[in-house]
Amino acid sequence: MTTIGSAPGATLETLAAALERAHRDRTPRSRALYERALRTLPGGSTRTATYYSPYPAYMERGAGCRLTDVDGNVYIDCLGNYTSLVHGHARAELVAALASCGARGTAHGAPVEAEIALAEAIVRRLPSIERLRFTNSGTEAVMGAVRAARAYTGRPKVLKMEGGYHGSYDAAEVSVDPGAAPPTWPAGRPDGAGLSPGLTGEVLIAPFNDLPTTRALVERHRQELAAVIVEPVMGAAGVIPATESFLRGLRAATRDAGVLLIFDEVVTFRLAVGGAQELYGVVPDLTTLGKVIGGGLPIGAFGGRAAIMAAFDARHPEAISHSGTFNGNMGTMTVGRVALELLTGPEIARINALGDRLRAGMQAAADAVGLPARVSGVGSLGHVHPSRARVSDYRSASAAASRRISALLHLGLLTRGVFIAPRGMLALSTAMTDADVDLVIHTFREAAAAVADATNAADVTLHTGGELS
Repeated sequence: MTTIGSAPGATLETLAAALERAHRDRTPRSRALYERALRTLPGGSTRTATYYSPYPAYMERGAGCRLTDVDGNVYIDCLGNYTSLVHGHARAELVAALASCGARGTAHGAPVEAEIALAEAIVRRLPSIERLRFTNSGTEAVMGAVRAARAYTGRPKVLKMEGGYHGSYDAAEVSVDPGAAPPTWPAGRPDGAGLSPGLTGEVLIAPFNDLPTTRALVERHRQELAAVIVEPVMGAAGVIPATESFLRGLRAATRDAGVLLIFDEVVTFRLAVGGAQELYGVVPDLTTLGKVIGGGLPIGAFGGRAAIMAAFDARHPEAISHSGTFNGNMGTMTVGRVALELLTGPEIARINALGDRLRAGMQAAADAVGLPARVSGVGSLGHVHPSRARVSDYRSASAAASRRISALLHLGLLTRGVFIAPRGMLALSTAMTDADVDLVIHTFREAAAAVADATNAADVTLHTGGELS
């Protein structure tokens, strides 16, 4: 791996310049592809999360927990396509499962048995789901769950947590990142141009991990509120776990108010055989799923009590029409079922323990080199926040954020052969070993030391909000 340090007296600007030079030197073919992409894709990208400055490394292949880019550089993959590749890349059993159905066609415009088998596997793991529907993404799963809640209750509004990410769905894109001066709860702020301003009347916002405030909002709006949707661990805001008291109190509050509770387990289903709801001992009315249940192929699902999901029963003339060209396609259903079979209790416990050790090791490394950082997370999930402040919700995570420091850490790790999210998120896979975790901790210490040297550790104000040029 390349060793890149900061020279004595280095500044953030000189470190950024050195890292960018190293990235450009390592990735000339990626740069050429990026420049080619700019001619057909806005900003050269079709997925915002994969972009970073000066340009992203283009990957050629993945095997186990290693990625290889088009220039031949190899990376330890500590992201797994944002938590979806829980078994790493190209696991033999999943490749064989996909090949087994490829010759028979991947989408038939008709039901297939594999659809039933995956549904049965999910229901066995999640007692809260009695009936479910498949979609092609977590975004669509949330759309379906919200529609189900509104149909069942006859009420129009939904309450979500500030900073909660539930996909690229208009109603979900309120107050995901409302900025330094967010509105007072329950008012929200649409995240970016093109969203209807009317959304703020339909979507109410509450503070994550603040039960008294959230409970009061549920009670105040109970007559118009169809559902509360919450991630047991907020991913996009910085992998922030809910407290047990918050989720248990939220369950009681929604039940008392006759409001449905939706758990978004698109990210957290990997944390236990029965997902985060098993860990917390909380049973929601509806659950949304995605990522790991597809074995690396596009998928989503939503489900819950049979009485709620009956709204989608096509045998009834007033049923909600829910379709999708690739819902229940044979390839995804077949590979997803095998992926869940491989995700056993012992394997989940093993990668959760690896995650615990990785977060502790990274925290110790940051402390040792004098970099103010807080490594949050649970189980096989983690996130590096460039601040020592406690992070418990969107506002504390936002106050702790420095996009510039996060960008320097990301590029410092990338040029040393470790792949994480540009914002600092990590997700481990069953392909990883203790040796891989040790290597990531060692590499993180090198990258953190270079950033700490350039910032003079505690003397620097981290809340710059700047970006690499």
